[in-house]
Amino acid sequence: MMKAVVYGAGNIGRGFIGPLFVKGGYKVTFIDVDKKIVEAINEKKTYPIRLLSNGGPKGILTEEIWVSGVSAVNGMDKQEVIDLITEADLMATAVGVRVLPMVAPVIAGGLKKRFKLGTAPLNIIVCENLIGADKYLAGLVGENLEGPELKQLKERVGFVEASIGRMVPIQTPGMQEGNSLRICSEKYSFLPVNKDAFIGAIPEVEGLIPIQNFGFFIQRKLFIHNMGHALCAYMGQLLGDIYISDTAARSDVLFITQNAMFESARALGKKFNVPLTEIIDHVGDLLNRFNNRALKDTCARVGADIERKLGPSDRFIGAISNCREQGVTPAFISIGAAAALYCLLKERGLSENEENAVAALKEASGLEKDSSETRLILDMYLKIAEGKNPGELLQTALYLGNKEGII
Repeated sequence: MMKAVVYGAGNIGRGFIGPLFVKGGYKVTFIDVDKKIVEAINEKKTYPIRLLSNGGPKGILTEEIWVSGVSAVNGMDKQEVIDLITEADLMATAVGVRVLPMVAPVIAGGLKKRFKLGTAPLNIIVCENLIGADKYLAGLVGENLEGPELKQLKERVGFVEASIGRMVPIQTPGMQEGNSLRICSEKYSFLPVNKDAFIGAIPEVEGLIPIQNFGFFIQRKLFIHNMGHALCAYMGQLLGDIYISDTAARSDVLFITQNAMFESARALGKKFNVPLTEIIDHVGDLLNRFNNRALKDTCARVGADIERKLGPSDRFIGAISNCREQGVTPAFISIGAAAALYCLLKERGLSENEENAVAALKEASGLEKDSSETRLILDMYLKIAEGKNPGELLQTALYLGNKEGII
């Protein structure tokens, strides 16, 4: 049986990537530093995934599937991890962007051993929420190699960027119902990957979708899906909502979120010459998924790590830059950036004054005080700080859009 290694046994690794590989006929071994998770996987060799959606007599539809024949290795046992990577036919990472620098030296160790033994080429599917995560990980691994090894890295290792679309909430004891390995998630089960990045044959795994024009696809994920989801989360935090589905059900927030996603859609359509109708249909599907009450996904989870999400190339500022380049006014996206900024200052315990807002925005995004992007975000921020409600914010955004003739 073919062997697959999944670096990370968390919500995405265990709840999405692992099951995909198992279904594709691979024997899956997870690598994680959580001793309890590793021990539980090795003891039971199986775990349940509960798929949740709206509907049914109680408003919730559930479907439980079992993932069997899996094992795990503690990530602190570096030699065992190196041996696993040496023998793997396929590999994936799902550890989080911040953890990649920590695991890269161990991955390099496994690749060195493969190179010495002349093992077949290895494709590593990089399932991290960052544009260019494939190149980032390749660079980190390359720093731990030298000479001929670097040449072999380019020729024999495929770093394959993936777009993670499945939404998985924080797992509560209630969701787990006594089984610490149970993962509750939505049913969405497609893993788009960069077709051009594979070395050799592309694995035939149901749900693994090789995409040729992957630049468009990954930007669509970050600047429409992630941006809209985060906007909804920060608006929800401002309004005191716990669950993102409650926020998505508010008509004024829904209007803001939808139009922010439409702004990004127009920019991406122009940039990649993709029909707008195709992207708009995707927006409608996403808004429906944001409204999945059964999932109980929280605004706190979706809105976590605010500073990174206000980064120069991330969901808000990256989407705003795209819009500016394509002649689209990012009025509604700026509401999301402003709400994120407000939540950031609150998280840091700082006064929500203009000076602190400008400083925090520059620190996170690199935007200068006098830039047009800062002025737009700051205008929206000051309205939030004044206590303006979502209806008043959307009226301002409509005015800006009408003024420039794009709405």
